[in-house]
Amino acid sequence: MSLATRAPLSYAVWAKIDEQAELLCGMLARLPEGALDWAPPLPTPGVPPPKRLAEVLGHLLQCFAGVLAVLYAAHPDRLQHFLAMKTRAVNHYCTRDEALERVHEYRACIREGFESLSDEDLAVSRPTVFVAAGESVLTLLLGNFEHILNHKHELFVYARGVGVPLVSRDLYRFRTEIATRNHASAADAAAAVTSGVEQQS
Repeated sequence: MSLATRAPLSYAVWAKIDEQAELLCGMLARLPEGALDWAPPLPTPGVPPPKRLAEVLGHLLQCFAGVLAVLYAAHPDRLQHFLAMKTRAVNHYCTRDEALERVHEYRACIREGFESLSDEDLAVSRPTVFVAAGESVLTLLLGNFEHILNHKHELFVYARGVGVPLVSRDLYRFRTEIATRNHASAADAAAAVTSGVEQQS
C-alpha cells in the first residue's frame, strides 16, 4: 500500500518537504561556477559579516539533516542506518556540485524515512536538545520544514546577487500548476488504460 493511501497526513508532509527540495535543486543547478565566495555587501558596523555562498550551501545541508534526525527519532529501530548520515559534513564550505549530490541523497533518505511513518506517529512526542519534555513528531518536522524554507529563500537572494535571473516560480510551486500537472497525469493514465483495452479487443 502506498504512503499516500496508508498515511495521507504523513504523505502530505513529505510531499511539501520534497517539493521544496526539488525547487532548491533547480536553484542549485543554475548557480555559476566561481561564485562560492560571494557574499552580499553589508558593511554594517557591529554586525557579523554575512556568510559566503558556499557557507549558505553547507548550512542548507544541515537543514535536511534535521529532517532525518526527526525521522530517526520516530523509528530508531527501523532507521538505524540513518546514523551514518550524522558523520557527513554540514555547515561547511560546500561546492554547488556537492550540495546538489547531497540534497538528492537526503531526498531519497527522507522518502525512506516517511515510508516508516504512520499518521499516528505524527502525534508521538520525542525529546529534543531544546525541549527535554519533548514535542510531537509533526511539530519537529514542521520546524525543520520552516528551517529549509528560510534558507531556501536565502539561497534565492544569493543566487540573484550573483546574476541568476530567478523569479517567483523558482521559489514557489504554484498550486494551479500542480492541479494542471495532476490532471495531465490522470489523463495520460486513462489514455494508457483505454489503449490497453483496445489492443486486447
